[in-house]
Amino acid sequence: MSRLSSFCAVVLLTCGSAQVLADAASHAADAERFLQLARADKLAVPVYAQVQQMFAQRFAESGTAESKQAILETYQAKANAELDRAVAWDKLKPDMVKLYTSNFNEQELQELVSFYQSPLGQKVLQKMPMLTEKSAQLTQGKLGAAVPKVNKLLAEMSAELESKKP
Repeated sequence: MSRLSSFCAVVLLTCGSAQVLADAASHAADAERFLQLARADKLAVPVYAQVQQMFAQRFAESGTAESKQAILETYQAKANAELDRAVAWDKLKPDMVKLYTSNFNEQELQELVSFYQSPLGQKVLQKMPMLTEKSAQLTQGKLGAAVPKVNKLLAEMSAELESKKP
């Protein structure tokens, strides 16, 4: 009887494991669909642009003649290759899938996919980069007034701490 019980337990565990694997695969597939709709593969594009701009700015600051533009382009290409090794979509995707599957259950991901496939979801995707940029600008604008005051408070605290030293 013990062998039969053991066999049944193994069969149940095997079937249960297969179901868990199937659920995990389905969950991951939903995350991938969402990431595709959200155009997550384009997340690193601003990083590339920022690095390219950084190299161009350094080139311009160096006062090097425009005839040496090939040097700039060579280093920009090398920088792109380094970024490809670090943040290309094939490098980010597995971690992004894990991130989304650990924060959203399968039903939630399916609902996100449905939303982003809808006309409103498509509008959100289209407008989100501009809204994010404008939101950052608004925040920076408001923050500008607070920075000098915060820096003054920081200096005051440092002075007070310095005066309290034994």
